Amino acid sequence: MLFYLTLIFACQLAGELLKVSLGLPVPGPVIGMVLLLAGLLVKGRIPDALAQVGDTLLANLSLLFVPAGVGVMLHVALIGEQALAIGAALIGSTLVTIAVTALIMQALAKPGHSDGER
Repeated sequence: MLFYLTLIFACQLAGELLKVSLGLPVPGPVIGMVLLLAGLLVKGRIPDALAQVGDTLLANLSLLFVPAGVGVMLHVALIGEQALAIGAALIGSTLVTIAVTALIMQALAKPGHSDGER
């Protein structure tokens, strides 16, 4: 179990190193997840111990939001000053996400093929 936790962190570290060394505009942890996915695709399956580590991390995911919550409370005055810009960014990004998702779904949907047909 410790091996797979170390593997997850090693993939994240490799992603960070690739991001910095190649100057990629993608976050290091995302690159690390892609590296982990590639490794799992090569292996052909997800080891049970890795699945257990992943489940444990997901079960405790809320703990990772504590530092973000503390940061929000620390800068609540600044957030209040910028409430209009933050609100506009949230609404705008939500609308763009919905539109892009709809376009992708439309592009990937096969015409005349419903879920019940095989």
